[in-house]
Amino acid sequence: MDGGVDGGTDPVVRERPDRRFVQERVRGATDALEHLVGGLGTAVPALAALAWVLAVALTCLVGVGLVLVPSALRVTHAVADRERERLSRWGPRPVDTWPLPGGSVAALRDAGVRRELGWLAVHGTLGFVVGLIGLALPLYALQSFTFPFWYRLVPSSSGPGLAMWRIDGLADALVVALTGVGWLAAVVALGPGLARLQAATGRALLPPTSDVDLALRVAELTATRAAALDAHAVELRRIERSLHDGAQNRLVAVTVLVGAARRALARDPAVADAALGRAQDAAEQALAELRSLVRGILPPVLSDRGLAGALDGLVDGCGVPCTLDVDLPGRCAASVEATAYFVVAEALTNVVKHSGAGRAAVTARRHGDRLVLRVDDDGKGGASPDGGSGLAGMHRRVLAHDGGITLTSPPGGPTTLLVELPCGS
Repeated sequence: MDGGVDGGTDPVVRERPDRRFVQERVRGATDALEHLVGGLGTAVPALAALAWVLAVALTCLVGVGLVLVPSALRVTHAVADRERERLSRWGPRPVDTWPLPGGSVAALRDAGVRRELGWLAVHGTLGFVVGLIGLALPLYALQSFTFPFWYRLVPSSSGPGLAMWRIDGLADALVVALTGVGWLAAVVALGPGLARLQAATGRALLPPTSDVDLALRVAELTATRAAALDAHAVELRRIERSLHDGAQNRLVAVTVLVGAARRALARDPAVADAALGRAQDAAEQALAELRSLVRGILPPVLSDRGLAGALDGLVDGCGVPCTLDVDLPGRCAASVEATAYFVVAEALTNVVKHSGAGRAAVTARRHGDRLVLRVDDDGKGGASPDGGSGLAGMHRRVLAHDGGITLTSPPGGPTTLLVELPCGS
């Protein structure tokens, strides 16, 4: 995650509920349009694959298409995998893929393959139509809003799109522009529902069957356990290194200085007093480092103020103007809250150090049994786990809880870090 240059500590910005409501609706409509366009991008190949499957099925009636059945199934599975990948980037949980059974007979008997064929029929038709509607609504809004600038190019007997009345002048064109408000309201009101409708078939039919899902889940838990062990080992190395390089060296210095003070006490009390003063300073530094290390293991602020209060403290101390939007009814497990705290702390540190951002925003929400964290900044983008910005450590921490982390950081920005953690129902 990229961050920003240090511009001094600014007070945390609180958003008004009405402004937050409008922002959420606009963001929801924008996200819905993005998902509808993405769904249209998988519906087009699904429609082509459906035509191919129907052609193969028809030629099978005369025996010619039997040799083409494996290719039709592979094409269907490939298109379905594209939809699984799309759905995994949006929604409550990812849709896992699974290997296609070998052999045409075995594949056709497989319940997952039959569900893929059913999805192909629905998404290639209904999903295609829904995607076109979702794309047409904002285009109609844009057309209506801009109509006063180009209405002279339209024949006087008709108007733009669905407005088929006679346009005699600018006044009539402005009336058409007002219809853009209705189209825009339709985008905001209908967009999220259309996106969910378009994705519903894939979420219902594309997940693996129960036996395949069990095998995938075992593999996933094995990987999660390995990630948890790696995260634990990294944390132990961090603690050992902090103790060895910090507090341990300070305490050794205290021992040496106290010994020197004892030897100098009789012959030179002034030297002994100076040595004791340096020993006291070293002991205080060691104590401060130990306190910092303890806070790094499990911050006391989480116990005292909860995750919402802890995030408030992080945002309050951020080096760039930062907004905070928190809605966390109830508490999560202590380990989950600690991971959430460290992820946001690391993300905001990167915001301050790396991205040149002018503003940042932290959002924390509880959606059912998932804790969803989002950190946005308007910096230069280009963040990568390979860039040494702590993203690899975040990834290990999140995977250790069987969570998910998604980084979107195109060159030029903005950067968005999205983290989901399970926190119980």
